[in-house]
Amino acid sequence: MHSSRNILLCLLAALVVLPLLAATRAKSTPSESDRRKAQYIFLEAERQKQDDNVEAFFDLTRYAHAVDPTNTAISYYYGYCLLSMHDVTKDEFQQGVSLMRQHVDAHPGDYYESMLYSDANLAIDQVQEALRVIKQLAAQNPGKPEILIREADCYNRLKDYRNAIAVYDSLESTQGRSVQLAVRKVHAYQALGDTAGALGEMHSLLATAPRNAEYNIAMASMLQQFGQNDSALYYLDCAQKYEPDNGQTYLAKAQYYNLTGDSVNYDKQIYLALTSKELDVDSKEGVLADYARHLLMSRDSSQRVATLFNVLLEQHPHEPTIRSLYSEYLVAKQDYKGAAEQLGYELDMDPTDAKAWHKLMLINMMDENYPAAIKAAKRALELNPDSIELYRYIAPAYFEMKQYDKALDTYDAALEKCDSNDFELRSDLTGGKGDVYFAMGDTLMAFDTYEKSLAINPDNTGILNNYAYFLAECDSDLSKAESMSGRAVNASPNNSTFLDTYAWVFFKEKNYDMALFYIKSAIDNDDSDNADLYQHYGAILYATGKVDEAVAQWKKALEMNPDEKLKELLNREINDKTYYEK
Repeated sequence: MHSSRNILLCLLAALVVLPLLAATRAKSTPSESDRRKAQYIFLEAERQKQDDNVEAFFDLTRYAHAVDPTNTAISYYYGYCLLSMHDVTKDEFQQGVSLMRQHVDAHPGDYYESMLYSDANLAIDQVQEALRVIKQLAAQNPGKPEILIREADCYNRLKDYRNAIAVYDSLESTQGRSVQLAVRKVHAYQALGDTAGALGEMHSLLATAPRNAEYNIAMASMLQQFGQNDSALYYLDCAQKYEPDNGQTYLAKAQYYNLTGDSVNYDKQIYLALTSKELDVDSKEGVLADYARHLLMSRDSSQRVATLFNVLLEQHPHEPTIRSLYSEYLVAKQDYKGAAEQLGYELDMDPTDAKAWHKLMLINMMDENYPAAIKAAKRALELNPDSIELYRYIAPAYFEMKQYDKALDTYDAALEKCDSNDFELRSDLTGGKGDVYFAMGDTLMAFDTYEKSLAINPDNTGILNNYAYFLAECDSDLSKAESMSGRAVNASPNNSTFLDTYAWVFFKEKNYDMALFYIKSAIDNDDSDNADLYQHYGAILYATGKVDEAVAQWKKALEMNPDEKLKELLNREINDKTYYEK
């Protein structure tokens, strides 16, 4: 940006006689030649703005203003630039406002500039000045709705609600009655404490079209605000009677029942709204997201949700958002296969959606369907080849499938793409290779790789933990394992995995008091029903002679659906009432 800025300044020097200072020029009347030069410079400024070169736009506008300070259009945008600066001084701010005001007063009919100037004043709470220029603009553009709405907003900010209502009345005389204007007037009456005026306004609106569902819904909403729930329900029933297929009526009734605590009728009305053919799909998607969250709290909602989504998908078969919402709901219900199926349909509609492929990969990982996860990740990688994050999922998937060579190759590919200065990521990827080597039985290579990982980032708590755990498993250099595990726990004292490792290191050191303390802390901080923790707890209890208590913990571990290898070990320990090393 700086080089382009310098080039622009050089070009500018060719256009402007630089020895003439801006201060000197401001005191004299610019020549016709100067006026043309200023226009040329400002045209270039606007071109730079279109290219998002904000710095150049500011510089060029400033110079254009210096060449011809009598051009109020240029002065206006120079003033706007001053207001937009992050480090603007008080004097610069006042100068900016003054320059903008000069233009809007000289050209009161300039719509965009006047509206922007009013915005600037509203932002600094100069409401009277904003109102002044808006009224000035309104006089030049009589009856223009956007201007009158802004004028009424100014009156509301000033708490001059009577004048705001008068402006709304003026709008209604040219635009006709509408719910939007009536609601604005009701809010003004409420601010005045004039309940009768608010009710009168809604009754007056409804009298113009008694069978209009939107008007009846608006009346119900206002009555509910006043605590008149029975009357509100009457008007909602009227709306439904007059327009029985209007989906907005179902939504309004659902909101009514939600506010009155009637969950049964709330559920019914939301369901009717979502299955209504008259409600647009955008409205349905917004409601559906909220309703799905509501249904997650219901234990027996799965069949109802399935029916609801099937109806919606029949109505809107080519709407990917509905598939995506259904998939997210199923993930929350831990139905990963169903979630993957819905996401698959979404991808059939748009196979180039990299984010959806990424989501499909994650869902398959949660379902432990590693081949499908790798397939989805590779498809996402085709669409986003620079994503190192995808490699970080592919490698563990290969690891879980015991395809260790492919896991190592994937980590190496990620390291090749990784920024050499991203020490945290490089350490993580290198440490991942250490996990693979250990699983392959090459402990020397594993420990050497962990050392390399920690050389890159000595504070990598995940690697400190894994390295310490595997040292303990090998009964190797336990003092080093204790030191590394302690550092991980100090950095994350509530991490149940780190606490478990610390307990296991103490167990291996035969420091059973410390081992018991930390394994209990690990269990207290665990919310995932980790069977390994209870197997370790049992081992520590067994070492202290508490055999029956140890067996009780192993039985708990068995209830937590451990993998087959751990399940076999637990059954053996329970049957023999003896601790066995893995």
